[in-house]
Amino acid sequence: MAVVCFGEALIDFLSDGGTPESFTKYAGGAPANVSVAVAKQGVKSTFCGMLGDDMFGRFLKEELSGHQVNTQFVKFTAEAKTALAFVSLDSEGERSFSFYRPPAADLLFRAEDFEEEMFEQGKILHVCSNSLTEKNIYLSTVTAMEKAKQHGLIKSFDMNLRENLWPSMNHCLDRIWHIMSQSDVVKLSKEELIFLNTHAHPSKDEQNTIEAILSSQVKLLIITDGANDIRYFTEQFSGYITPLKVNAVDTTAGGDAFVGGLLAEITRKLSQTSFSDIVNCEAKILDLVNFSAKCGAYAVTRYGSFSSLPSNHDID
Repeated sequence: MAVVCFGEALIDFLSDGGTPESFTKYAGGAPANVSVAVAKQGVKSTFCGMLGDDMFGRFLKEELSGHQVNTQFVKFTAEAKTALAFVSLDSEGERSFSFYRPPAADLLFRAEDFEEEMFEQGKILHVCSNSLTEKNIYLSTVTAMEKAKQHGLIKSFDMNLRENLWPSMNHCLDRIWHIMSQSDVVKLSKEELIFLNTHAHPSKDEQNTIEAILSSQVKLLIITDGANDIRYFTEQFSGYITPLKVNAVDTTAGGDAFVGGLLAEITRKLSQTSFSDIVNCEAKILDLVNFSAKCGAYAVTRYGSFSSLPSNHDID
């Protein structure tokens, strides 16, 4: 179980943009997408989270298993339904979301639901901010990060901010900064960097926010900006790459494809070298970011989440 993804799996109902509008059901949820993205790269992948004991929860587990994701640590509950998201797209494939969460099953995962075996066998733990929106699921995420640290796992955090999932923004920044400061690898979008910067630094200087992130445990920070340059930062160096230009039709899984490609490629490199060697070598970081960018570019040219994620053959 090289990469363990913890958090939400949900149903994306994707609009056809028609009049009248109709929606098609797709499996989704950022950590679930990443787990599939990793598995499609031929790297062992596990998803851990709570699903509703309903038709959508069973569909999600079947979809994950069908994409070779290990689901032995998936839990089911009858106390809440599986979360739903209705997704509309504009002419450039950019999304707008309407979430049916809370209540939702993924929010009911508790610290005692974790099995030690999962952390003993993993190499990387990946989470995002959607499992920080309510106190109890936030505390479960904190526990996951602590257990990952105890077992020597690399910890990955994709902010993936969805403001309309937060019942209140009062604790949003504190929780995000807490989990981010416990992470080794952090991926932000340009908009998320602006969000952090606006709320964290009166000077509104982005570099201050970047330095604050790197002054914690974070070893690699990556900032994406849609079709624009992707920037990377470590303690030793920083730089950027220009991603491939593609015709985007659905950006729903673009970021998750990027992160999945990144974690899969890190895992492959770990078979030859250490994580510290990877983050201290700019050539290796350039390889990682270029590969991840190709994964993201591939995904946005296709509809849906799981179905749009590339295999290693697709990237070749």
